[in-house]
Amino acid sequence: MPANARTAPAPRAAASDNPARHPQAPLALEPDEDLDHRSRAIGLAARWIRQGRRLDLQGLADELGISRATLFRHAGTRDRLLGEALWLNTYRTLQAASARAEAEHTPGSLRSVGTGRWMNALVSRSTALRRQIDDEPALTIKVLTDPAGLVQPRVVAFVEAVLRRDMAEGYRPVIEAGDLAYALVRLGESFLYADVLADRPPDVAVANRLQQALLEATRP
Repeated sequence: MPANARTAPAPRAAASDNPARHPQAPLALEPDEDLDHRSRAIGLAARWIRQGRRLDLQGLADELGISRATLFRHAGTRDRLLGEALWLNTYRTLQAASARAEAEHTPGSLRSVGTGRWMNALVSRSTALRRQIDDEPALTIKVLTDPAGLVQPRVVAFVEAVLRRDMAEGYRPVIEAGDLAYALVRLGESFLYADVLADRPPDVAVANRLQQALLEATRP
């Protein structure tokens, strides 16, 4: 895995910040209607994906009440909008995984293990994501796993933040937190999207075991 593929986590945005202007920051779950065209377009595109609908720029523009040219000017190409929409849905999943792991957390256990396990479970159970992958496998996997794209670097930053919470409580990983986060994310992708990446069945159980083994290796 290339070291230069990682991006440093960005500072957390203030609650009033517009996530479209802070692309590396956690996004609001649903953009408000009075936000700019880009934020509204991303929110609507994310909703369409959750509903199992294929992204159509003209249809999105019509529902937003703007022209297709205006949509393109504010939200960019279809691939760009797909990336932002997939990130918004991914962030919802990350937040849900983190909340469930926190509810199960016991003193001395690693939040990273529980959060990763819930991330894998929620991603593997997402019928909306699976439909998107089935409809456009090559494009969707490229958008989700591109180290320089809109989704993977943000997932890595999120995982690194969870790792650093564990480190603040005494956890000492064998490698630097950013590198470990990247490895964990890549491992998850390899097994969750194995049917597209390697023509083999996805295997959540193996992903969980390998990620836990990496996490539980500590400095001597």
